[in-house]
Amino acid sequence: MAVSEITLAAEQHGTAVTSEASGAILANSWLLIAFPLVGAAILLIGGRRTDGWGHWLGTALPLASFGWAMAALFEILGRAAAERSFSVPVYTWFSVGGFDAEVSLLLDPLSISFALLITGVGSLIHIYSVGYMAHDERRRRFFGYLNLFVAAMLVLVLADNFVLLFLGWEGVGLASYLLIGFWQHKDSAAVAAKKAFLVNRVGDMGLLIAVMLMFTTFGTVAFSGVFGAVGEAGQGVVTAIGLLLLLGACGKSAQLPLQSWLLDAMEGPTPVSALIHAATMVTAGVYLIVRAGPVFEAAPAAQATVAVVGAATLLAGAVIGCAKDDIKKALAGSTMSQIGYMTLAAGLGPVGYAAAIAHLITHGFFKAGLFLGAGSVMHGMNDEVDMRRFGGLRKAMPITFATFGLGYLAIIGFPLLSGWWTKEGIIEAAFSSGGAFGTTLGVAALVGAGLTAFYMTRVMILTFFGERRWAEGAHPHESPASMTAPMIVLAAGSVFLGAVLVFGYRFAHFLEPAVGAPEEAHEFSLVHMLTSVPSLAALGMLAGGAAVAWFMYGRREVPATAPRPGWVTAFARNELYGNALNEGLFMRPGRALAAALSAFDRTVVDGLVYGVAASVRDSSRGLRGAQTGFARTYALTMLFGAAIVVATLAVRI
Repeated sequence: MAVSEITLAAEQHGTAVTSEASGAILANSWLLIAFPLVGAAILLIGGRRTDGWGHWLGTALPLASFGWAMAALFEILGRAAAERSFSVPVYTWFSVGGFDAEVSLLLDPLSISFALLITGVGSLIHIYSVGYMAHDERRRRFFGYLNLFVAAMLVLVLADNFVLLFLGWEGVGLASYLLIGFWQHKDSAAVAAKKAFLVNRVGDMGLLIAVMLMFTTFGTVAFSGVFGAVGEAGQGVVTAIGLLLLLGACGKSAQLPLQSWLLDAMEGPTPVSALIHAATMVTAGVYLIVRAGPVFEAAPAAQATVAVVGAATLLAGAVIGCAKDDIKKALAGSTMSQIGYMTLAAGLGPVGYAAAIAHLITHGFFKAGLFLGAGSVMHGMNDEVDMRRFGGLRKAMPITFATFGLGYLAIIGFPLLSGWWTKEGIIEAAFSSGGAFGTTLGVAALVGAGLTAFYMTRVMILTFFGERRWAEGAHPHESPASMTAPMIVLAAGSVFLGAVLVFGYRFAHFLEPAVGAPEEAHEFSLVHMLTSVPSLAALGMLAGGAAVAWFMYGRREVPATAPRPGWVTAFARNELYGNALNEGLFMRPGRALAAALSAFDRTVVDGLVYGVAASVRDSSRGLRGAQTGFARTYALTMLFGAAIVVATLAVRI
């Protein structure tokens, strides 16, 4: 790409965003972050005096942020397309030499889309948590952590520079650690929280080094400054920045090779799984890649790597989901796979940005609904998570069955539901990118569609159909309204939201001021989506995957205990041996290196220190014998010394 083309692309990505926000809503958009942040402070500092009403405050404040985000959206929509990006200065964070770190917010179509998703779906999860966590004595603290998570995520997506983005990035990591390990009395939860924290630190270092490299190269970390100057930098530097940003994205979005924390994170309460795996933390990496689009467009090698990582992850996550009997871990593998679709699309450049974000938004609805549905099943089944011990729950839990079923149809890409509109857009974009590379990516996306239909149909059959395999004493029942109401709202989004976004290409046009317009825009009309070869192939894969699952689990008796797996199933159940690989390549060598360094410190470093100390001690002991305490001895010593000095001087003279 020529320098002039890169500069033009950067301008289309919003580097011309310097217009000050006018109007009370946009000018005070910092309240989007302040509402949940104040909630977190009150709930975490206020102590037990807030136990009785803290969960309601914790729910009301994210709802207030959602209302403010909706008002901001309408104000943005009231402007011309070229005037839909606003810079909102808040204050100067710190100033060092000639470098000023500003707390300024960027409100444009991309950031406001994320803000609506985070606060909207996040608020529904808060409402659900009122019932789900009703009997937890630490519920107030849980809502404080939820509010902190929402506030950190809003900082991340509303930041107008990479330093402030990194602050939100780290805040999300801290809050996720607290939430995943909320039930810290369980060793598995404590270990899962530490694992998520440590694995994410690897990706975070990549992002931090990328920010440092931006500053040393461009002299700024503001989006406008970096994107405007990226065309003037050397190819090697830009490629390095792109790959480091990808490393950061892999950590947060659980993409290969930093995916190992995601399934273990299911040890947290189910609302945490919905919040982290649907609308917030795992989408941060996709946001980072799309927001930094000009960097990747200037570094084709890094951009291609993004697409390859996404394709590999969508297949790996789908394979893992096929073999898990834990309902939450099956959905976690699904999350890994669906984020892979988004990453693949983001790696296609402008032709895929809108498809990636559209699928991210619809996924936020149907995956949150699926996780909350899983939590509802657990609520009615005494916290059982093994699907082999479910079966026949559709009659005992009709609302959960209906809402979960609509989420299931959406995620497998059933025609006219949300997932169909957005996933087909990604598959179409992959094939339209051209060449053998685009064809390979498209085929990977099609295979992923077949695997998605298989593992999600398996989840539906094992949970809601077939013979009852409940443990003795189980009395499944429908969840309270505080839990089912958010599930109904999310199910409605799973049905209609995709058409609202994609039909007429309206969402892609809305995003253009922030992410630019592709050179060849594809108008995904309904007729086109029903008749194009990629769409028909995807429908064929869907039907094939669902049919295989029905044959394997719907027509056969499902044993309560999983049979001994073959090597393929064992490979999938062990999460492609990702943990073993990390242990062999990093943990054991790292532990050996730490032990060697510790031994070196004890024997060499400490030996030198202790040796000097021992020498001083021993010499002191020897000299101490010369101190008798008698004045006559000291006088005689001085006399002999003086005589020696006089004799020496006499000899010299």
